[in-house]
Amino acid sequence: MAGAVALALGAVAGLRTGQAQAQGPRVPIAVWKSPTCGCCKDWVTHLEASGFQVTVHDTGNNAARARLGIPARLGSCHTAEVAGYAIEGHVPAADIRRLLADRPKAVGLTVPGMPVGSPGMDGPAYGGRRDPYEVLLVAKDGSTQVYARYG
Repeated sequence: MAGAVALALGAVAGLRTGQAQAQGPRVPIAVWKSPTCGCCKDWVTHLEASGFQVTVHDTGNNAARARLGIPARLGSCHTAEVAGYAIEGHVPAADIRRLLADRPKAVGLTVPGMPVGSPGMDGPAYGGRRDPYEVLLVAKDGSTQVYARYG
């Protein structure tokens, strides 16, 4: 019986490993957010489900944004850092992976504000509503260009 349980647990672990490998390697990302923000927690869950290894800091969002070079006008409720890039707001994990693959000379990506329908802002409380929004690539001089459009 113990052998069957061990075999079953091994199979489940193998499936999970296969799923993570299918998504790519688990990339470390650090997130600074408010300890009470539900949408930030939901965005972290989105990242984890997409194969990121997330370290959460429940303070310091504004300081992280300034340190990483995201202008305040492009701010949101949480800031992250991944592989030297800033990620501001509800940026979809797929766009972060694309950024890491493309490796542009930029500060990072932002979704300013908190658009309904973006990852973390897409829970049942919003009743399926999805507002259009853009993911912006932030240049070193603070200028932006559209990196992706949704809606």
